[in-house]
This record gives sequence, structure tokens and C-alpha cells, in this order.
Amino acid sequence: MTLGAETVNDYYNRGLISNIADLYELTADKITGSNSRRLVSAQKVVKGIADSKQVPFERVVFALGIRFVGETTAKLLARHFKNIDALINADLQELLGVEGVGQVIAESVIRFFHDENNLNIVDRLRSFGLQMSISEVSAEEQSAQVLSGKSIVVSGVFAQHSRDEYKNMIEAHGGKNVGSISGKTSFILAGDNMGPSKLAKAKQLNIQIVSEEEFLAMLNNTSNDTQDLNSGDMASQVTQQEEKAEDQKSDKKSSPVQLNLFE
Repeated sequence: MTLGAETVNDYYNRGLISNIADLYELTADKITGSNSRRLVSAQKVVKGIADSKQVPFERVVFALGIRFVGETTAKLLARHFKNIDALINADLQELLGVEGVGQVIAESVIRFFHDENNLNIVDRLRSFGLQMSISEVSAEEQSAQVLSGKSIVVSGVFAQHSRDEYKNMIEAHGGKNVGSISGKTSFILAGDNMGPSKLAKAKQLNIQIVSEEEFLAMLNNTSNDTQDLNSGDMASQVTQQEEKAEDQKSDKKSSPVQLNLFE
């Protein structure tokens, strides 16, 4: 069952929920209110929410709504720390030791888990039975080496991650970083202002050029996760507070709840 943005926004505006943990306290009666015609639909929603308790740990991490932590970064954090307590207690150096995680993301994670409100949400989700750890077997299955055997050139300036972070991601997914273009190059991960000589050589050798967005989608597809309904790639994720600020421009507000648990 898919819990859509329109449905969640309705619950949010009716005061039934204010964060993701509140969803797990919903009952069919609360949803229907005085409208008994909604009962069957409400029962399906409640069942779908209960079913979401079985989604993998990495999707729970993403659903927390940590600023700058999108699907790919959530996977990297989940696979590295293995459980929520290790992630909560990670210091800056430990977070920076995760391939693909830079200073901005690491500091954002630390700020998130230093907020008592956020820790309370995590504790509630834990009490409701959501997955708060990842097994070694699951980690191996989910780290499908989508880039195995591929030689990749990284060139240009990127918006969502630094070049070093992208190189770490390539290695984490089985790929090999190479500095020069040749007939053996699998593709070029290209940002803005890619060098004209590299561009010309890529065209000459008919080497595929992959954009930043295409590359992130390529990694996301390895674990059958769907894209975020609100913003997509990791660095375009916004905080719940920012979403609320934007929503104040309209009469009806959008819920800050991430929906990937219910897709």
C-alpha cells in the first residue's frame, strides 16, 4: 500500500500527525472521524503503516528527514554503522570516515541527533517496532556492486557532492577511478565546466557522459528504493523547518513526513 503525499498532508492539516512517529498511533477511527464512509480506506491505511515496520533500516534512516541525507547517503550511513545507536553516538571523525560523507553532511547528522525532539521520535519509532539495525547478510545483498568492473573519470564541478565524495562512492560500489580518458573508460561522471579537451576526447572515443543526477539515480536503483516524492537527490533534501517555512505561504501546509517507508 502506498501512502501518498495528499493523504499525509490531510492528516497533518487535521492535526492527526506532526511527525513520522505519529503515523504509528493512528487508528481507523481517528482517520475517519465522523465520516464512516472512509472506514474501509482508513483500515487499509492503518494496515499499510503497520506493514512499513518491515522496511530496511536504511530507509528508516532516510525517513528521519536529516538535512542533506537522501537515499544514497542514508544507505551509506546504515551500512557503515549497522544500527541506530551507533549512528546516534557517532562523532565527527567517525562520520567523516564514511565513504561519500563530507563535512556538511556529518555536521548535519550530529546536529540532528543532538536535538531531544529528534531523539524522542527515534525512540518512539523503535518502540513501534521499526527496523533499527541492518544485518550483515542484508548489507551484502544491498551493496550490489553496480559499478563493478567499470573505469570512471570524474570531471567538472558538482552541486551535490565534492569530487572526492563521488570518487569514494564509485569505489564503494565496486568501480575504479581513473584520471584520463581512454578506450577502456566506461563513462565520465561530468559536472559543470568539464574540461573542453576531455569533452572532445570523450566524443571522439564515443564515451558515455553521465550527469550528477543520472549517477545518483544509478546508485539509488541498486536497492529498489524509489525516489523521494518531495525533492529527489540527497543535497536537495530540506529540513522539516524549511518545509514548514515555505508552506506558511499557503493556507494549507504540507506535512514534513518523509514517505519512502510507504512506497
